[in-house]
Amino acid sequence: MLGLRAVISRIYRGEISADIVGRPRLWYSISGLLLALSIAGLVIQGLNFGVEFRGGSVFTFGAPGHSIEDVRGAVQSGGAHQVIVQKAGGDWRVTTESLSSTEVNEVKSISEDLGVPAAKVSTQVVGASWGGEVSAKAWQALAVFMVLIIAYLSVAFEWRMAVAALVALVHDLIITAGIYAWSGFEVTPATLLGFLTILGYSLYDAVVVFDMIKEVTRPLGPTSKITYSQAANQALSSTLVRSLNTSLVAILPVAAILFIGTALFGAGTLKDLSLALFVGMIVGTYSSICVATPMLVQLKEREPRYRQLRENIARREASAKRQAKAVRTRTAAADGEDDAPSGGSQGSDGAAPNGARSGGGSGDDGQAAEEAPVTVTVRKVVQQGPRQQPKRGTRQQRRRGR
Repeated sequence: MLGLRAVISRIYRGEISADIVGRPRLWYSISGLLLALSIAGLVIQGLNFGVEFRGGSVFTFGAPGHSIEDVRGAVQSGGAHQVIVQKAGGDWRVTTESLSSTEVNEVKSISEDLGVPAAKVSTQVVGASWGGEVSAKAWQALAVFMVLIIAYLSVAFEWRMAVAALVALVHDLIITAGIYAWSGFEVTPATLLGFLTILGYSLYDAVVVFDMIKEVTRPLGPTSKITYSQAANQALSSTLVRSLNTSLVAILPVAAILFIGTALFGAGTLKDLSLALFVGMIVGTYSSICVATPMLVQLKEREPRYRQLRENIARREASAKRQAKAVRTRTAAADGEDDAPSGGSQGSDGAAPNGARSGGGSGDDGQAAEEAPVTVTVRKVVQQGPRQQPKRGTRQQRRRGR
């Protein structure tokens, strides 16, 4: 725990940089797992569309002192079947299928069993055609948003950045929708507003990273010492702290609305909006850093100039390694040559006396006689040491000597 805290602290201070671009398989695996779970939720659970999309009748009234079962039973006794009861603050919000005016009046009269006069019951009838129109408008707004995003990124940057950003946006949408499916939260028009908001937030984070990458990689040429991937990772590391700080500052108030506002104050509409914002901001920050940037780098590395740059750097590194290996080989050989004469002299010195003694009995007597004086002479020199100069006497001593 302390080690992780120290690493995070060093990243925030800019002392170390994380190798995010160099690990695309890790990030793609995490994203693939999240996408698989989200798609499974959409297929198995499905989205819980609100009455604004599927149509129906909405009854709102205040009935303190009653439970959800009491309210549901009273409404069902009035002829309604698909009853969904929610508590928003001190009021009850009951959603049913589309009812006729007669059935609406019956439900309102039955509410008197809960101690609520019919005049205090607020009703709203939403037709299925209106819900379908809202859905169509939402899809149209999403399509227009995507087209504008692609056009802007293609003009301001390039088409590869537009493709990477588009993939990240689709990634964020699917995961957020999957979390809505598994959680069972109701999808309302406020939810759509939250979806569009998180797309803009994710795009903002991606544009900040792409702009830094564009600035850092602009000077790259055939003689550069780093590849496009390494330059992009440096740019991402320089903006990582900014992205994390921006996301944290934005997520904290949204989390307060989601967990505190809905739990204590029962803000139903804010719950639909805040969940989309909370999930989308977290996923959008992750995708802009760990999905869009590695995908952009992989697309850019396929360009001929950056592929040639990578090959040039690889050749220079291989040549440097060969030169270093040759230097180490020559150094080792030189060290071996320096050690060989000293070993040979010791061997000859040690072998001479033995040879002299053994040679007297079995070999040439003349050769033994020649080697013996040399050995003795060397020993005498070693024993006597350096020759000392005679001491010179004083002038009076020399006169006396004369």
